Amino acid sequence: MSDDRRISVVAGGVGAAKFLRGLLRFHPNELVTVIVNVADDFRLHGLAISPDLDTVTYTISGQINDETGWGRGGESWRVMEELDKIGGRTWFSLGDLDLALHLYRTQRLAEGATLSDVTHEICVAWGIAATLLPATNENVSTRLKVSGEGWLDFQDYFVARQHNIPIADVRFDGIESASPSAGVIESLEEADIVIIAPSNPIVSVRPVLEISGIHEVLQKKKQSVVAISPIVGGAALKGPASRMLTELGHENSAVGVAVLYKDVAQTLVIDQVDAGLSGRIEAEGTRAVVTDTIMSDPERAAALAKSTLDSVL
Repeated sequence: MSDDRRISVVAGGVGAAKFLRGLLRFHPNELVTVIVNVADDFRLHGLAISPDLDTVTYTISGQINDETGWGRGGESWRVMEELDKIGGRTWFSLGDLDLALHLYRTQRLAEGATLSDVTHEICVAWGIAATLLPATNENVSTRLKVSGEGWLDFQDYFVARQHNIPIADVRFDGIESASPSAGVIESLEEADIVIIAPSNPIVSVRPVLEISGIHEVLQKKKQSVVAISPIVGGAALKGPASRMLTELGHENSAVGVAVLYKDVAQTLVIDQVDAGLSGRIEAEGTRAVVTDTIMSDPERAAALAKSTLDSVL
């Protein structure tokens, strides 16, 4: 039976990308809109780099490096190797194929195109039928406060420092004046189901929700919003989400995720190992749905996507 439901997905990086690859295996791609975090975008070597957009784009176009979950498959590193020889900055690795995308994006932005324009052009070139939208076309930058050091840019914390230092606070510079990119609000309003992907709730999802109008739309249609917990058994499968929750005073569990999303999501999908937390989640006013959330391969990601769609009453 065909499924003609329109789906909007709020997405960060690797976890969201894996989920989307599963969803797009069976759901009509043209009915899926993905709203991607851009608060970790930055400039390096004069190039405009959008890590979450790139990870999602590479993954759903079949070009991702499956071993790392980021970057291009079949990548080479001649530019980085040469840059290292002459003493350039190589702390953030950019492969040769990856650089082509950043060069194109930077050129188009300099010509006056928006990030939405460039993202659409890349999707067309790579045969992506789903709609990918940056959450905003304006500059929003995640910064993290480190005790004794002050505020760090996100990539300094995440890549240069390998996210192994405790943080005391998070802010999103530019968020107060940022407006959603064209189509974002409409896609959320018109969606039959909105999914908050299993991304870091602090630095991947929150900077999307805090853009003007997005939180309000999701509040109004809370009954059709379902989130997927990125925390399984008290740990994040990838990245610093688990530690961030603890360091910022939230419970490091699926319950903590439910509390963060309780205003915008009626349902939270949690892993089987957290089934015992269902009662506490429902005590927060959120419906808990238990399934296998470990996306170790595209088939399991598709199964999670199907369970997520089925969870919306």
